[in-house]
Amino acid sequence: MKLGLGLYGNLLTTDNFRFAKQAGATHIVAHIVGNFNKGRATTTSGDSAHGFGVSDPEEHIWTYEGMRELRAAINAEGLELEAIENFEPAHWSDVLLDGPRREEQMALCKRIVRDMGRAGIRTIGYNFSIANVWGRETQPVARGGALSVGYHDPVQPPIPVGMVWNMVVDQKRFDPTGQSGTIAPFSHEELWRRFERFLREMLPVAEEANVRLALHPDDPPLPTLRGTPRLIYNADYYQRMLDLVPSPMNTLEFCIGTLAEMNDSNNIYDVIDRYSKTGKIAYVHFRNVAGKVPYYDEMFVDDGDVDMTRAIEILHANKYDGVLIPDHTPAMSCAAPWHAGMAYALGWMRGVLGVVSRR
Repeated sequence: MKLGLGLYGNLLTTDNFRFAKQAGATHIVAHIVGNFNKGRATTTSGDSAHGFGVSDPEEHIWTYEGMRELRAAINAEGLELEAIENFEPAHWSDVLLDGPRREEQMALCKRIVRDMGRAGIRTIGYNFSIANVWGRETQPVARGGALSVGYHDPVQPPIPVGMVWNMVVDQKRFDPTGQSGTIAPFSHEELWRRFERFLREMLPVAEEANVRLALHPDDPPLPTLRGTPRLIYNADYYQRMLDLVPSPMNTLEFCIGTLAEMNDSNNIYDVIDRYSKTGKIAYVHFRNVAGKVPYYDEMFVDDGDVDMTRAIEILHANKYDGVLIPDHTPAMSCAAPWHAGMAYALGWMRGVLGVVSRR
């Protein structure tokens, strides 16, 4: 198995590539949506009126040249670019909503996947969700009072028109109060219909480009969020997704934290064993939590409900050889809270991976 680090757009810098290398990582997962690289105001939990901010589909980084430049900058520091995580919401808002610009946006998403293949980037993670991540709050609940995010069953307002995936995609129509209209509720089966249509159109392009589509489960994993249905809120639905359109490029962005949060009857170790045997895990979000929906908090990697050493042992036994990243971690009390938290997680993971690999 390989150790990686996930970086948001504003963190895709030479210094942070070197930090990753120094901490023992060999791969980077780049989450570049949301104008993070422009330094615009965003929130860790995305619970402001504007969610995670305004989605800009015109970023240079979404061109072939931008992807090639990003990969070259990462390679220059001795690392590999494992994946780009998520389409820009404005790239595919009408794909998610089945809106009037769906065909235009599907063509754009296909172009992005083809350009990823040309640039030598072999995976795109994605979350087929209307509400995306919403409702988390930051509190000093991790070990030693470290700040961490959690979900505590907040009141769920409907999603205003002009917002999708917890980001503003149409500033002209968006009214944060919702008084100008909200997204109408629809059924789970309708969401699965939209998803199947997306897969059937996108997977042939992904196969041609040799780019894996890797689906993230819904976080928080509730059946509905803000009045809209969720796709993967039960671990069994991952199998439904794999069976829906069989393809070597139809894969999993396997988030252990989200799967552990699920309020279903599945045992997390059985889930890890079951899906790592399929060979369909593209990469792993390696995160620990305490609790289940609708109440949970993210913990240090060695201090939650999941025995993460056992998780690595199961992955190793089933010959998973992909990348693991600590997608989130509590912020530590020092001058560099994020870096310290990530360094702790990476060091712990590197140590356990080293021991397990020698067995």
